[in-house]
Amino acid sequence: MNRDEIISILSEDNPVKTEELFRRARAVRAQEFSNKIFLYGFVYFSTWCRNNCNFCYYRTSNTIPRYRKDASEIIAIAELLAESGVNLIDLTMGEDMAYHKESFASVFDLIQEIKDRTGLPVMISPGVVEHSWIDRFSDLGTEWYALYQETHNKELFARLRTGQDYDERMNAKLYARDRGMLIEEGILTGVGESVADIADSLLEMGRIAARQVRVMSFVPQKGIPMEQVKKPEPSQELKIIALLRLLYPKALIPASLDIDGIKGLEGRINAGANVVTSIIPPRSGLAGVAQNSMDVDEGGRTVAEAAQILRNIGLEPASAKEYITYLTMLREASS
Repeated sequence: MNRDEIISILSEDNPVKTEELFRRARAVRAQEFSNKIFLYGFVYFSTWCRNNCNFCYYRTSNTIPRYRKDASEIIAIAELLAESGVNLIDLTMGEDMAYHKESFASVFDLIQEIKDRTGLPVMISPGVVEHSWIDRFSDLGTEWYALYQETHNKELFARLRTGQDYDERMNAKLYARDRGMLIEEGILTGVGESVADIADSLLEMGRIAARQVRVMSFVPQKGIPMEQVKKPEPSQELKIIALLRLLYPKALIPASLDIDGIKGLEGRINAGANVVTSIIPPRSGLAGVAQNSMDVDEGGRTVAEAAQILRNIGLEPASAKEYITYLTMLREASS
């Protein structure tokens, strides 16, 4: 599929053709993954961040309550998630200078402890960090490094991620890839991008060999410069998920619970996603990213809730063993 074809599909507003796109995406997913869907536990362990991104609730200038979880809390939540049946622990943080000042020593210890206690793969989402710290992540066997550009239009990037360097961010994930880690790339939709920008991003994800690729719809939140920007039409995110599936049949493509909560899961899965992300234990004191409180304390983002929806549409949660086997295949293909 070339750039012009992607633009044409994104511009299409015929519901019959859109449903056919989703059907094709589901068929490709079934061919590669049968009826199995992977589940990710989410631990947003620090909401402090040095950056001032115009789209983010946790931008440094937003005067909001923040937290930094201690190691015992993080490990307890990771164990609870593992017991509930997730396949991976996603450790996410803002670019918290407290960890930068200690050269990430406590985060390295945390990763080792979680891997030892749960036996599960780990994804680290630390923002842009020094290459020597990425070396340490790799040496610990951390499977994934997640770092999203949000857009691959450099002018739009500069407007969204004020004061940040596009190439520095890109080079950090490429370095992690070259150190043997799997990388996740992602974009935002509804932030001023054109359909051509989206097409360029989808192709760039393949060029950099991202093995997990995602899209999330922008959600306006209080206290950010983009507070008055309207949330995009849900169909755009779903089309992008389907296009990613057709472009990259073997990729892991998330359906995030962070945008619309559990009620948005079925639509994203039916568009071709094969990962449920942002599973959070109820009453854990954690926050979401795109929406800080969506379905969190109510218990609407659990393995049990997601598994029931999957089974209702003929799909099954994958086991931890199945996920580890698939990661082994991905890493061998990347080496």
